[in-house]
Amino acid sequence: MKFLYKDSLISQKQILSIGKKLKDYTKLLQEVSKKNNYEDNESSINCPFDKKAVSEVKKLVKDKVSKKLKYIIVIGIGGSNLGTKAVYDALRVSKKRPEIIFIDTTSTSKLINLRNFIKKEIKHKDEILVCSISKSGGTAETIANTEIVMNMLKFKNSEDRLVVITDEASKYWISARKKKISTLTIPKLVGGRYSVLSSVGLFPLLASGINIDKILDGARRVRSLCTQNNVKKNPAMLSSVILYTQNKKGRVINDNFVFNSELESLGKWYRQLMGESVGKEKNLKGKKVNSGLTPTVSVGSTDLHSVGQLYLGGPKDKITTFIYSKSVKEKVVLPKKRIFPELVRMVSGKGAKDILQAILEGTKIAYRKKRLPFMEVVLDDINERSVGEFMQFKMIEMMYLGRLLNVDTFNQPNVESYKRETREILNK
Repeated sequence: MKFLYKDSLISQKQILSIGKKLKDYTKLLQEVSKKNNYEDNESSINCPFDKKAVSEVKKLVKDKVSKKLKYIIVIGIGGSNLGTKAVYDALRVSKKRPEIIFIDTTSTSKLINLRNFIKKEIKHKDEILVCSISKSGGTAETIANTEIVMNMLKFKNSEDRLVVITDEASKYWISARKKKISTLTIPKLVGGRYSVLSSVGLFPLLASGINIDKILDGARRVRSLCTQNNVKKNPAMLSSVILYTQNKKGRVINDNFVFNSELESLGKWYRQLMGESVGKEKNLKGKKVNSGLTPTVSVGSTDLHSVGQLYLGGPKDKITTFIYSKSVKEKVVLPKKRIFPELVRMVSGKGAKDILQAILEGTKIAYRKKRLPFMEVVLDDINERSVGEFMQFKMIEMMYLGRLLNVDTFNQPNVESYKRETREILNK
């Protein structure tokens, strides 16, 4: 993975000056890494090193997954769902793997379609596995969907096909254990949006056939890279400094522009990570600041034809991160004998990769001419290791950014407010 920032429109002097503010926090992250436990809010950086958790995941997958398994239903919302979907969508290349179906909303039509699908496609209980994930153990959507989905399984002892992932000692965990339903736990101080490298993501991904060891290898490498106290060599610190500095200049939107469409869900995972981590009403001193950047996701070249005009001609309120990989394993080339050879002659003999790469380079040139700041994350390839690197890099980036903005990167008080109001309505 490479992080490029020469077009960020932030001087080296500014980067070094702001970077000094993170010196003490970098030391804290180094201390958290050395302890390698879950005693701190930043402890999610230790998930890739948790051999016990990985062993428990592998043991349960071995117990629950057979050659008969066709579908895994992941029931969760937000951090209990987005990270797993991001990895799965980026790496889904083989039809041989069990397919993951994500249920993240109480949509009547979606649930009816799922019921009809299960009735038609599932003939034996070993063909399906349900993974219900709620960190608090009390997420209304998740618990409701779990009850509805499990009621669709008309097999004897169908609860054998349910795995509950939640905080240890949550009401959900206690209830599942009493009913002898398989459980995995989430470390208490690892928040949902930082939990993809825990059992939350590792269990369903491994069950679907994805190599979690390679994901964790990438994440482990990046932890040491992103906790060093040299701002020029620390991509997470660099990116956070640029985001912070541009935000202070009025860039209130962070657009994550992916140029490989399979990375769109990765952008949506980051959207939650940033939105919940730094979008805060109050700072650490309790002062009302209404802080944050608004994260958006764009897909190249699709969205150049939907919002490209806005980005290039509209308000200069955005800091963009282009995310892409130049490595493509298979080539798709235009045929020598074209149906319309007289149209767009310059694409003749070119491959889809060549065309998209030209569009990306053309977009960057257009941004430069308009003096629109951007950064680049170049993945070596779109594989398990590079995805693990990217996710760990971005989670640590967000910790640095929260510290610069002087907000609590790990709480989400305003999300809890909607949950509280929902409970009030349902209790009537």
